[in-house]
Amino acid sequence: MCDVMYLFKTILSSPDGFIGSALVFSYILMAIAAPLIAPYDPLIMHPQDRFYPPSGRYLGGTDQFGRDILSRLIYGARASLYVAVVSVGLAAVSGGFLGAVLGYLGGKLDTLLMRLIDILISFPPLILALSIVAFLGASIHNVIVALAVTYLPVFVRMARGTAISLKQKEFVQAVQAIGAGHSWIVLHHIMPNVLPILLAQATLAFSWAILAEAALSFLGLGVQPPTPSWGAMLGEGRQFMLIAPWIAIFPGLAITTIVIGINLLGDRIRDVLDPRLRGRR
Repeated sequence: MCDVMYLFKTILSSPDGFIGSALVFSYILMAIAAPLIAPYDPLIMHPQDRFYPPSGRYLGGTDQFGRDILSRLIYGARASLYVAVVSVGLAAVSGGFLGAVLGYLGGKLDTLLMRLIDILISFPPLILALSIVAFLGASIHNVIVALAVTYLPVFVRMARGTAISLKQKEFVQAVQAIGAGHSWIVLHHIMPNVLPILLAQATLAFSWAILAEAALSFLGLGVQPPTPSWGAMLGEGRQFMLIAPWIAIFPGLAITTIVIGINLLGDRIRDVLDPRLRGRR
């Protein structure tokens, strides 16, 4: 508990860590409290108020169906954050464990699976995610699967490289000498040392996942209407830029600010967990 509190204090002690934390946690609270703070139902249409500009009545204006933009932005945060957290979480947990096992055990299985990982890494991430979603079908759960598969190789390689270096350390060799099994060593000695690296990488991966979800929803392959999503809202608003630019501007600002916040927070977490990086900046 003390270590966690110290980590939070260290992160918040720098301007970039404080600003990043404030932006990220503001969006998280907004998504959690969406039913309480959204001024309107995001799915209710007000045909008489189509393309209503931002005003006291509709702070974010309305879209082509008369739906409140601000309410849809607030609820849209749920979809974006849900996809990012679940997809990156799946990739980090499964990829981290697989990489730790492969790095510790080595052998032919390690060589075979790493060649498959190299094949996945050779594809541009967004193109790979787009191909997987196109094959599975457009839905939020298929987007999660696609993003998890796309980012899995990064976590596998990071965990594997760390595990290879750790198994040469004296403390691991000492545990082997007293007869500890492979599973015990991986779970109790390799993974605890891999977790900080995975955490730092996962934080930075959230921003990519949000951008990827927005891109897929923009193309109509992500969150399906009428469920609000920032990427889908951006895609819907592009055709009305001349008459109602706020439809696309506000979701674009939301995506930009949360990605900036996550990158600031991720950089700070990486600096805290790996102090050697400070000298490179």
